[in-house]
Amino acid sequence: MELNGRLQDNGVLVLELREDNLDATNLRVFKDLAQSLIQERRAVVLDMAGVQFVDSAGLGALISLLRQLNARGGDLVLCEMSRAVRALFELMRMHRVFRIAESRQDACQAFTPSTGLGQAA
Repeated sequence: MELNGRLQDNGVLVLELREDNLDATNLRVFKDLAQSLIQERRAVVLDMAGVQFVDSAGLGALISLLRQLNARGGDLVLCEMSRAVRALFELMRMHRVFRIAESRQDACQAFTPSTGLGQAA
């Protein structure tokens, strides 16, 4: 699994998930990598370009990540979803749970100074 983190100028952490699937087979690795990269950050974008499939375990991992960030006053924005993954999120009504942006730029701009997010915790 490849999960890279890049800190943007506005303090937003962008995680790049470069994996075909987010499922039960790689769930533990995803969670461990995400934990090590996020640390105390509150503004996180997950770039899902290239992800073609997410199962219920993968959705659970994303929900867990969102809850962790929400617990410290932060948020998670997902972006660059494939059509198949976006369709799954809409079918499961997860588009009502997660903030989803079309592009990485839009996702990063979702964190504005007025929200208090975007700065390091």
